[in-house]
Amino acid sequence: MVGFRRASGVLLVVLVVMATTIVNGTPVVDKAKDAAESVGDKVSEAATTVGDAAASVGVKVPGAKAGGASLDVKASGAKGDGKTDDSAAFAAAWKEACAAGSTITVPKGEYLVESLEFKGPCKGPVTLELNGNLKAPATVKTSKPHSGWIDFENIADFTLNGNGAIFDGQGSLAWKANDCAKTGKCNSLPINIRFTGLTNSKIKSITSTNSKLFHMNILNCKNITLEDIGIDAPPESLNTDGIHIGRSNGVNLLGAKIKTGDDCVSIGDGTENLIVENVECGPGHGISIGSLGRYPNEQPVKGVTVRKCLIKNTDNGVRIKTWPGSPPGIASNILFEDITMDNVSTPVLIDQEYCPYGHCKAGVPSKVKLSDVTIKNIKGTSATKVAVKLMCSKGVPCTNIALADINLVHNGKEGPAVSACSNIKPILSGKLVPAACTEVAKTGP
Repeated sequence: MVGFRRASGVLLVVLVVMATTIVNGTPVVDKAKDAAESVGDKVSEAATTVGDAAASVGVKVPGAKAGGASLDVKASGAKGDGKTDDSAAFAAAWKEACAAGSTITVPKGEYLVESLEFKGPCKGPVTLELNGNLKAPATVKTSKPHSGWIDFENIADFTLNGNGAIFDGQGSLAWKANDCAKTGKCNSLPINIRFTGLTNSKIKSITSTNSKLFHMNILNCKNITLEDIGIDAPPESLNTDGIHIGRSNGVNLLGAKIKTGDDCVSIGDGTENLIVENVECGPGHGISIGSLGRYPNEQPVKGVTVRKCLIKNTDNGVRIKTWPGSPPGIASNILFEDITMDNVSTPVLIDQEYCPYGHCKAGVPSKVKLSDVTIKNIKGTSATKVAVKLMCSKGVPCTNIALADINLVHNGKEGPAVSACSNIKPILSGKLVPAACTEVAKTGP
């Protein structure tokens, strides 16, 4: 009996290790009401799914595989003809899948849906397997602030396999109704896709087109990976940030092609341990940290890496932007590395006097402290003479800002590229073209 118990104990350990091995493979909306969940959330001792078992031994598994039966949305009544409202069928399929930890399959077709909320917590891992496209109504309806057309909320171990599926926001009419320039507020239109409160999840091979406002918003998420993401909207689509990330820890954006009318990627307050890699951006406004400092009680931005990206025909390249007259804030431990610029206006920009539409306290220094920023191996062409512009706050000057191996060329009639600086003494290394800080940075283009 004792031998049997010992053998059973060894077998249990082996099974847990095997389970671990199996699963180990693998917005303006900067303000949020809820703080991001702690990275060290304790996993329930009663966990029974493979994903929970892995978490209980300290292994984080984005998108653990769902274990229940597969549910077809057409079995729930969806037509997929692009005309019938299939919202109720999707809601019914989600309710059943979430209650059991199952896979929802969406066959080929075009599914017209109103606003949908896929909410957890769920009984186990859930997978949404898309082979068809989703289409929003073209009509413009105002919505409550920070709401979305498609919402995924409070879900653990979630997998979205898009297989190239398109989320069509049909936003062209909404862009004409956008009143940001007048009011300074842009939150009355729906975001195409919202991921809120997701943990250990994976989003793969989806495309958002023609969103009415932001394309994707990632908020209060932890350990979430996005791969093979497409964003597509024309340059005239106002405030259609491609992917906005805020109040989240451990987000990995690994591969995206983004064309839109605002920032390709915008990084809001409370973002920590973010990796943005292999992103093609343009047209758009570049890859931005911020804007920061517009609202009170914003959380620090720490540990952001942007690397191996191509930015083409955009209004900016890599940028950090903070508001004048801001409350105190922090952005630190930031790396921009191995980035190619192609005909980009101001490829490298720190702007601590960011004031769109004149909605700011102009002349009052920003109190957002920027420190420990490295800008390394940036090469290509600048569409403007000022290729590098580092305009830091007079109130809290930037510290430990490093420039290394910059090669940016401008061939316009204004003359060769220059670098302009204010309230900063950067750390310099490698070959720098243009030479660092040869002019004083001024507000404006």
